[in-house]
Amino acid sequence: MKPVPKNGVLDIEIYVPGKSRAPDGIKLYKLSSNETPLGPPPAALEAASRTLFDLASYPDGQANDLKAAIAEVHGLNTANILCGNGSDELLGLLCQCYLAPGDEAIHTEHGFLVYEIQIKAAGATPVVAPETDRTADVDAILARVTEKTKLVFLANPNNPTGTYLPFDEIRRLQAGLPGNVILVLDAAYAEYVRRNDYGAGIELVSSAENVVMTRTFSKIYGLAGLRIGWLFGPEAIVQAIDRVRGPFNLNAAAIAAGAAAIRDRAFVEEAASFNAEWLEWTTREIEALGLTVTPSVCNFILIHFPDEPGKGAAEADAYLTARGYILRRVAGYGFPNGLRMSIGSEEANRGVVAALAEFLKSPSP
Repeated sequence: MKPVPKNGVLDIEIYVPGKSRAPDGIKLYKLSSNETPLGPPPAALEAASRTLFDLASYPDGQANDLKAAIAEVHGLNTANILCGNGSDELLGLLCQCYLAPGDEAIHTEHGFLVYEIQIKAAGATPVVAPETDRTADVDAILARVTEKTKLVFLANPNNPTGTYLPFDEIRRLQAGLPGNVILVLDAAYAEYVRRNDYGAGIELVSSAENVVMTRTFSKIYGLAGLRIGWLFGPEAIVQAIDRVRGPFNLNAAAIAAGAAAIRDRAFVEEAASFNAEWLEWTTREIEALGLTVTPSVCNFILIHFPDEPGKGAAEADAYLTARGYILRRVAGYGFPNGLRMSIGSEEANRGVVAALAEFLKSPSP
């Protein structure tokens, strides 16, 4: 006799984060986790440091200062906001609250791996909707909705492809869902998008009872190490999740730093402009090498390598790693011959392009 996990737990593939180490003696350029090369706003660092003098006290269990800052910047009601230990926690809480064995939840073919993990952890069944040109397909999603469907997860923009759906398509998706099915819009990369037809989901959440939007401070705000996420949704859904949320799920430094960061709009604009410049440059230069890059609106690109002995993604990854450039293998996302590259500093971006040029010219082993 020994303890046995509930059904489905051992079927979950453990999430593997991007690599973070270079060979000994080699300078590290970590481009595997979509972190910003600019770091956090100075105001966020200062706010976090002030909390270190009161570590004996519990943080505010409702993260009211952070909620107030989010509401102020986005023009929202704090009653519709819930903060989490990264948006990953909030995605998991949604599954805990709204999924049970026998239920189904839909995610797209190349969607964030955490969706499937949390669906299975809740005892429910993940249903995969195929994508078209590496982009979510509304009709494919709606075709897979059944009476068992309770949640639909959509990363918009999507990781690792960097593609997005225009807001009109998001509206069409929501209009085609039954009222009891929650549409979860994961807008982790929303701050980077510069397209007139894109919407993160705030307007739709405000006008619907079955839509929630999640956001993160791990990307453009440079606070991945503090794990801060937030959800905007109908008050009834927020209250349900709040009942199962762990007490004090955000630490004091996270609350203070997040509130300061989101108010620093100049920093966000600077970071978005930097990314736009180097996203365009890096895409253009890598395509000039003869490689295919999926068009991205995020702070990363998906690079596709040829099906050629010695020139595939595995070999390119090893070549780059040996030189300190750490990209992300994405075989688990359905791209066995692809590498995802975060947009890094100018030095890092230029270095990857130069190293890839050398790799492609080098004789195959």
